[in-house]
Amino acid sequence: MRVAIVGGTGAFGRALAERIHSLGEPIVIGSRDASRATEVAAVLGVEGATNEEAVRSADLVVLAVRSNAALGTARELASAIGGTPLLSVASNLEFTESGVVPGQHGYSLAEHIAEIVDAPVAAGLQSLAAAHLTGSEPPDEDVLICGDASPAKDLSLGLAGRLVKGRAIDAGPLANARALEGMTAVILNVNRRYKVHAGIRLTGFE
Repeated sequence: MRVAIVGGTGAFGRALAERIHSLGEPIVIGSRDASRATEVAAVLGVEGATNEEAVRSADLVVLAVRSNAALGTARELASAIGGTPLLSVASNLEFTESGVVPGQHGYSLAEHIAEIVDAPVAAGLQSLAAAHLTGSEPPDEDVLICGDASPAKDLSLGLAGRLVKGRAIDAGPLANARALEGMTAVILNVNRRYKVHAGIRLTGFE
């Protein structure tokens, strides 16, 4: 499965590209700056391209840009993405004096993206830290993926399950991306308070 990571030169996108590449899957990282994409790709041993070029050749598009650029990027690339399944990993957050809080009041970023593109959309990986992806071993945690029944959800679950030692867990319909995106704020507050890089594990599975 050829995976295009839009925003692949950022911290999370780069870490994700490195981990997926280690699984033997073909990766192309995209950036608005083609030279930057090529530079980072050369270091990782993968392919680099403009965002538009990257998504046109993919089986799964991972939208890993910053949250404040996610909707604009989705609009710019909607035509190039076409019907290619898309995974949104962004979370809209607000950084306040009292801590990190969810920035979305109502619908999630993933739901807004689904209104912009023609492709099926899933959301997930919000609890997975870039620092965990770059370790020598897969992180010992679970990941959550949500989405309405579609190839985007199926492909995302399959890929996510190979990124971690734990499980890729179906967290229900795309509307639950509101909770997944909000969970990022929870984890960031935990990380700040306890000076850790926290992940999640769900109990009760055999």
